[in-house]
Parts: sequence; C-alpha cells; structure tokens
Amino acid sequence: MYNFEILPGLDPKEPVIISGPCSAESEETVLHTARQLAGYGVKVFRAGIWKPRTKPGGFEGVGSIGLPWLARVKQETGMYVSTEVATRAHVEVALEAGIDLLWIGARTSANPFAMQEIADALKSAGAKGDVPVLVKNPVNPDLELWIGAIQRIQNAGISRVGAIHRGFSAYGKHLYRNMPQWSIALDLGRRMPNLPIICDPSHIGGKRELIMPLSQQAYDMGFDGLIIESHCNPDCAWSDKDQQITPEVLNLILHTLVPRHGAKESTEPLALLRRQIDQIDGELIDTLNRRMEVSRQIGQYKKAHGLSVVQSSRYDEIIRSRCQQAAHTGMGEEFMRKVLSAVHEESVRQQLEIFKGKDNPESSTVQK
Repeated sequence: MYNFEILPGLDPKEPVIISGPCSAESEETVLHTARQLAGYGVKVFRAGIWKPRTKPGGFEGVGSIGLPWLARVKQETGMYVSTEVATRAHVEVALEAGIDLLWIGARTSANPFAMQEIADALKSAGAKGDVPVLVKNPVNPDLELWIGAIQRIQNAGISRVGAIHRGFSAYGKHLYRNMPQWSIALDLGRRMPNLPIICDPSHIGGKRELIMPLSQQAYDMGFDGLIIESHCNPDCAWSDKDQQITPEVLNLILHTLVPRHGAKESTEPLALLRRQIDQIDGELIDTLNRRMEVSRQIGQYKKAHGLSVVQSSRYDEIIRSRCQQAAHTGMGEEFMRKVLSAVHEESVRQQLEIFKGKDNPESSTVQK
C-alpha cells in the first residue's frame, strides 16, 4: 500500500508517477509533451526550469520565463506541475507561479547552506509555501547528509516531504550513470519509516533502455512511485537526451510494470535487513566483475610480454595486505584468506583462457 497522499486527487494506494521533459525548452515542446502525457493518464508533470550543470557552457534552463508555460499546462490539461528549485529566488517565483510540487536536486541537497536557504524561503512563504517537497539524495553516498537535508525541510513546517532516489556518482565507466546503491535508500526507509521515497530510474540508468528494469526493481522493493523523464522528441532534447523516452514508451512501460502492493508494509526489521543483504550482494557481484575485467587486461599484458600467469610474490602481498585491512573491520583472517584464494583461483583461470587464445572468456568474475 502506498500510504501517503502527495497531492489531492492522487490515489494513495497507487504509486505516484511524475513525468515530463528534463528541461522546459520551449512552450511548444512543453505543451506537446504534456498533452500526450495527460492523454495517457499521467497526473503530475515535471520540467526543469533551472538546470544546474556540472560544467559551464551547457544549457542551464530557460529560467523563470518558462513558469507561465507550466501554468498553461496546468490550465489546459488539469495536471499538477512540478520543477526543481535550488535557491531562495527559485522558491519564491515558483510559488508565485502556482507550481504544485517542488523537488531539490542532488547537488543542492549536498549543501547544507543551500538547503537551509530553501527551507527559510519555504517557511517565509507561510501557507503558500506548504507545497510537497521531494529531496533527491546527495551526489555522493552520504545517508546522514540526505537525512539532514530532509529534516531541514521538515523543520520549515512543510507537512508533505518525500525523497527521490536518483543514485550516486562514481568515478569511471559503469553500467549505470549513477550507481543505485539501493541499500542506502532502503536504510533511509528504515530510519524514516513514514517518509515516501520515489525512484528516479532516468538518472540512475542514464540510458532509456534501463528505465524499465530499474522501475520494476524499484516497485519490487516497495518504492512509492517513479519520476521519469519523457519528451515528445527525446533525440532532439537539449539536455540528457539519452535517458529520456517518449510519452508513448512511458505508457507502455507503466502498463508492463507489476506494482507490488503491500511491499511497503513489509517493514519489520528482519525483512528490511534481508532486502539490504540482497542489494549488497548484487553490488558485490558487480564489483567482482569489474575486478575480473582488470584481471583479464593483466592477462593480456602478461601474454604480450612473456610473463607467467602466477606470480607468487604478488599473491603473497595481496593476502598479507588485504587480511590486515579486513582485520580492521572485524573480519577474521581465515575467512578473508578463503575469499581471496577463491578470487585468485578464478583470476588465474580467466588469464589462462587468454593464454590459450580465448580473449573473451564467458565467465565474469575477477583478478588482481
């Protein structure tokens, strides 16, 4: 049961769906996308008016001139409208324009000064400021920082506060744009059991083909809804085009997903802890796979330079240093030796496959 009412008229027993373009690019694009989404039954429209970018020079949003476009969406389609805010000024003009829901982005939630400024602006707005506010997780995996950002909004007197899980930045190339690290979102749910948590598969995946499986995974874990980027012509979008889908594709995905009614109710400590174990195991397998990819590269180097697969001095050093490191966390030395031995054995196997001329072994484990 999705036991909260984020906005009047939305069924609290159904997951909330928020959708729309990454950026409000033009009035025509906004209205075209909104009309299609409304036709498919989407009740909450999203569009970025201000777009904080990692580097200067990119499209940073049209600014407040786009707010009347959202007002027109609301008037013509009856949908609620939402946008991201990052400063006091954003909050003030968004509320004045009648925006129904605000969200706070990952870069902003990582900054306590910015969060307090937004909280103060909401508090100063009084009754007008009591709109639903969703707080995205910080860029880096810091649960306490995320909780602190949420608490600042709650302390401002906002009665409807929720979280958005959009994944965490990680150095290097990965399957996902932002690593899910589901266990952190699950831990947030354990720490704040009455907090609605919505999943953002667009930003986690970074690719439109990942939206469907990530959305189903979020449903399976009892998330309260989804915020998905959709655009009437995503290939021509001015920002994040690879992770946007058409309203038609969104409709197909939503009708394919299987909501898990009652998943949220299974919040007894043991069930939550077991769900965390499941997610951590998945992360462990991904880590082992990435280690094996490096191992195979080492195997190719050894083959090219006439080096032997097994180099005992390197193996001894790994065992010694990793066991010492594990001891500081409270893990037993014998346990760590067994783990490292198994990893080393699989690494050797994969490197031997390369020496035999099989550069792409089917196995997907690790090496050093």
